Amino acid sequence: MTAVPPPISASGADRAAPHAETAHGTVRGTLEPGVAVFRGIPYAAAPVGAHRFRAPAPPEPWEGAREAVAFGPTAPKRPYAPPLDRLLPDPEVPGDSCLNLNVWTPSPARTGLPVLVWIHGGSLLHGSSAVPLYDGAAFARDGVVFVSLNYRLGIEGFGVFPDAPANRGLLDQLAALGWVRDNIASFGGDPDLVTVCGESAGAISIGALLAAPRARGLFRRAVLQSGAPSALPLDKGRRTTELIAKRLGVAATARDLAAVDPAALLAAQTSVTSGGSPLTGGNSFQIVVDGDLLPREPAEALRDGAASGVDLLMGSNTEEYRLWFVPSGLTERLSRTKLQLALMKFKVPGATARTYRANRPGATPGELLGALATDLLLRVPLNRLADARTGAVGGTHLYEFGWPSPVQRLGACHGLEIGFVFDNLDRPDAVALAGRDAPQELADAMHTAWVRFAVSGDPGWPAWDESRPVMLFGPGAPGTVRAPRDDELRGWAPYRGQR
Repeated sequence: MTAVPPPISASGADRAAPHAETAHGTVRGTLEPGVAVFRGIPYAAAPVGAHRFRAPAPPEPWEGAREAVAFGPTAPKRPYAPPLDRLLPDPEVPGDSCLNLNVWTPSPARTGLPVLVWIHGGSLLHGSSAVPLYDGAAFARDGVVFVSLNYRLGIEGFGVFPDAPANRGLLDQLAALGWVRDNIASFGGDPDLVTVCGESAGAISIGALLAAPRARGLFRRAVLQSGAPSALPLDKGRRTTELIAKRLGVAATARDLAAVDPAALLAAQTSVTSGGSPLTGGNSFQIVVDGDLLPREPAEALRDGAASGVDLLMGSNTEEYRLWFVPSGLTERLSRTKLQLALMKFKVPGATARTYRANRPGATPGELLGALATDLLLRVPLNRLADARTGAVGGTHLYEFGWPSPVQRLGACHGLEIGFVFDNLDRPDAVALAGRDAPQELADAMHTAWVRFAVSGDPGWPAWDESRPVMLFGPGAPGTVRAPRDDELRGWAPYRGQR
């Protein structure tokens, strides 16, 4: 059980510290320039012992004021493998109580402020709310209560067992959103004005939450950055769990894997899931259609109107693939023969490949494969979803981030937009991806758009319609373009709302 913090003292410093009442007890945060911050608040019990591989349970109440000045424990994970570890820092905070969240607010004394809840990415294997880039001070500075959360990762959160609920990491996110509904008013937020926002695996998670009947009413708006709604059937989602169990010589059940030393379980997970990427494939953990939380495949459910009434802001980066292809050397290493094999594997129509090649006359085979994979996995499904929502209740806005980073020829790669959205270009992890001279005016534009969307549902450009407006954030000044690179999108079927 988590130790109970000491009761409130009577010192002057303590009286100046911000306090907030939650359903489980009082929390004491810290004042930082212009904002009040509360870190490491438990929204569920530690997922260990009887709670291991189970749906999240409520945290134990506490007496007195709980210190909420430092990030709480992170979910069990390993760092990114080289060379990504140098580009994507992934802090680790030890401890069992990893189901915790953080709040940045202009003041707990305010009322009725919009709320933005951040769900981090990391392929459902990495990441946490303690990543420096995810500091929410700029949102609080601009009148938005910002919440970030941890959830279970890897086999702990997304392993598929016959004797445990599936999608436990998604259930964690649902529990955190329930905490926001019940408690955010104490931090100045409006529980009826919640926007949920995520990138990569965080965006994929939000796609599932949008399709989950149990999540209805927990948020009014959603932002999907570089992640499209998707999920696997249970039998396919079980494969990675079975491979890990086989490596350890135990049955692929929650009971047997819970008896394995946690370090050995994490080592086996790393071994089984290494060597691939979200674009090239490999063994991975995925959200699954479990017939309970997710009765249907999310993309299909959303195209049929499951998120009617929820405003959506969605988009991707022009060169998502470069985060994986460039540092690994795949852009230069991939041969024409391997490109052809990949095109056959992904069933890319010949005419489509020729269009992409004609539009990129100097591209290497690796760059062509990256452009095709980026659109197949991100731009095409997001456009299809936008098409299906044309005329539906709830606005839909699309963006594309195209500013090219000069760092290691990363270009407009996966994850690069986050520092701009958070207005945190001075953070070391933002500098690692974008360099020291990234355009502040672009951060001003993106951050303002996200704030506007959280406040009103209108980020500042036309909603999706038959003219297909997309806000391009770089290169150059931001501006709306109608149907960008439409010749490439037309090469993928179905298209324009067809199913």
